[in-house]
Amino acid sequence: MDLLVFEPIYQDRVWGGQNLAHRLGRALPHTGPIGEAWEIVDRAEAQSLHAPSRHRLADLMAQHRLALMGPGFDGERFPVLVKWLDCQDRLSLQVHPPASVADALGGEPKTECWFIAEAEPDAGLYVGLKHTADEATFKRVLANEQGQGLTPLLHRLPTRAGEAILLESGRLHAIDAGNLILEIQQNSDTTYRVYDWDRVGLDGQPRDLHIDASLASIDFHDIEPALMPPFNARGERVIAECDAFRIRQVNLTAGDTFEVQPRIAPTLISVVSGRVHADPHATRDDPALEPALRAQPVALGASVNAVCPYAWGGTLTAEATTTVLITDQLLSLSG
Repeated sequence: MDLLVFEPIYQDRVWGGQNLAHRLGRALPHTGPIGEAWEIVDRAEAQSLHAPSRHRLADLMAQHRLALMGPGFDGERFPVLVKWLDCQDRLSLQVHPPASVADALGGEPKTECWFIAEAEPDAGLYVGLKHTADEATFKRVLANEQGQGLTPLLHRLPTRAGEAILLESGRLHAIDAGNLILEIQQNSDTTYRVYDWDRVGLDGQPRDLHIDASLASIDFHDIEPALMPPFNARGERVIAECDAFRIRQVNLTAGDTFEVQPRIAPTLISVVSGRVHADPHATRDDPALEPALRAQPVALGASVNAVCPYAWGGTLTAEATTTVLITDQLLSLSG
């Protein structure tokens, strides 16, 4: 089984723009506000399509499950969702439900990692609360002022290209304007909006808020978290490690190589900048695997996200100065 690259699914968002075309060189379906490109997704409402085979990701999961996912995976869907976010306006103030309350609220937990690919001079994030805020104050301001007085309670972090942050379920957050972000998250689409800055959606109507569910989900002890600073040196570092996944940032110069060999589950390869050439080794010697077509070398350019199946192993060779995110350790999401 080859490396799998899927057709992006573009999502219109009131806070989006055209930077997926201007910055990533994408051919977008229209000139309106596009906020998201869903690069890898296996959900009932959205399915990644593998263009060469015309197979959906769900089809590959069903027909080539062992080769794709390995022998230890017993989940129903591909466990991770990968997106590019073009945040030209501020996103809603929101939270995703932690596992402890998600079932009761009818939602799914969603831990996510943001890698800041580009940031305009005044760009930033709202993450967590200031040390001067507490749960009682937050609830009082929300009840009395319908969200308008919340901003002074929120912890705002200016952003720079190359920074990263892990947002566990329960962390209050909003992406401010001016960020181009690669988001790698649990396969969930449950978001509870606390406040939407008194704007209307693309249909001209106010977007729904989810006050009760939000208050049941927010971790009010999450005070002034920090961003991971940029890492520009040659080599690698871990930028996120949690029950859902591990993500490593790998910086290569032209000619450098990096070995990819999924051991118990697939690996994701996300080229943030630069370009790599992926050369496969021999197909994994596992008698339980169905016969596979001979894997082919492939070039992966900037902004491309690829699934490296369990059955694939190979070498990435940088063709220029390159930053790649490697996401693995996905089996904790099975079941």
